[in-house]
Amino acid sequence: MARYLLVRILQSLVLLVLVSLIGFAVLHLAPGGPLAQFALIPGMSQADIARIAAQMGLDRPLPIQYWEWFSRLLIGDWGHSYRDSQPVLAVISAHLPATLELMISALFIAVVLGVWIGVMGAVRRYSVFDSLATIGAMIALSIPTFWFGLVVIYLFSVKLGWLPAGSRFTIGDGSFLDYVHHLIGPALVLALVEVAIWSRYMRASMLDAISQDYIRTAQAKGLPRRIVLLRHALRNALLPMITLAGLELPTLLGGALVTETVFTWPGMGRLFLDSLSYRDYPVVMGLLTFSALLVLFGNLLADLCCALADPRIRLT
Repeated sequence: MARYLLVRILQSLVLLVLVSLIGFAVLHLAPGGPLAQFALIPGMSQADIARIAAQMGLDRPLPIQYWEWFSRLLIGDWGHSYRDSQPVLAVISAHLPATLELMISALFIAVVLGVWIGVMGAVRRYSVFDSLATIGAMIALSIPTFWFGLVVIYLFSVKLGWLPAGSRFTIGDGSFLDYVHHLIGPALVLALVEVAIWSRYMRASMLDAISQDYIRTAQAKGLPRRIVLLRHALRNALLPMITLAGLELPTLLGGALVTETVFTWPGMGRLFLDSLSYRDYPVVMGLLTFSALLVLFGNLLADLCCALADPRIRLT
């Protein structure tokens, strides 16, 4: 177990370095840059821009810039924002709770609905419910997140007035119910694709479980159908779903970026877009690194949960 953890941590560190290296190169080789905004200031000369570039360290070769950034990262210095000179970790920490609220809520909805739909589809295979669930999943996977978000805002906010059109809370309120009221719309939009994915995987996993010999043995013993499905089939069918939860973290993060933009949700996704528009490279790299850490940690945690849930799995 200890050897497995060590190998996985080393693999995660290598992947983190590769992700940061590719992200840093793509970001700095793209047209424009942090100095483009200074060129628009009236009276700004090339000498002034060169002096600002030297102060920001942008006049050095790209490999040296990356090494300086990465070496500071190793000692906990994530840099400072170009916009307001605040520490990058402080900027990310200010937006992290909103994103975690959205992701956890969407994941909870996806797990509950997705598992239920998948189990019912497997138990009632080729029924009307199963056919409707399959069609609904295909439609959900085909709908762009931003389009569904706009539909939710138009229908439930503009026409019916049931949900707020955006933001995280009402100015002057800030109660728990107000937070939940604002969370419903973006959480449902973000969970839409996840429900479709979880239901399809759960259906396939449940069909595989109920076709095993131990299920037929349990039925032959005369156990009630409910016990056979819940205690034997469902328990084993859920194991692949634990791994899926770790693999779906990138999808949740990507969907959160779009959802937060549509609903003006003040999370990391919206911060990422704002930082890109302002060419705030330290914040962008900080968000990229933090997201990579979150995904790698989620996958490692999913593997450990699988081992704990099924004693037959041995991590060596």
